[in-house]
Amino acid sequence: MALYSEKVMDHFRNPRNVGVIEDANGIGEVGNAKCGDIMKMYLKIEDDIVKDVKFETFGCGSAIASSSMATELIKGQPVSEVEKLTNKAVAEALDGLPDYKMHCSVLAEEAIQSALEDYRKRSGKDI
Repeated sequence: MALYSEKVMDHFRNPRNVGVIEDANGIGEVGNAKCGDIMKMYLKIEDDIVKDVKFETFGCGSAIASSSMATELIKGQPVSEVEKLTNKAVAEALDGLPDYKMHCSVLAEEAIQSALEDYRKRSGKDI
């Protein structure tokens, strides 16, 4: 049995939405000191819709794949739906992660939640 699914490998080798949004109105950064992974998410939200999302991740293949998949799951979605994103949904969309790599999907969820919190502060909106 392969350690990583085809989707994990695809998002690792060909990550989607990599980069920086210069005029982002929500930025979140999280890290895991134990494993060394760091994720930064940039959101551009207009009319309560995630119009654009980009990420920068310093970490393992699972961290990169989780970041990439998470951006794909939230792009174009209403903020109310983005708030509901869970690490389990990210891992399932990748057709699973090894148990010892599940923390990577948790980081993706936390980075998005951090960016949403930043958006709330910047916009004065209570989402």
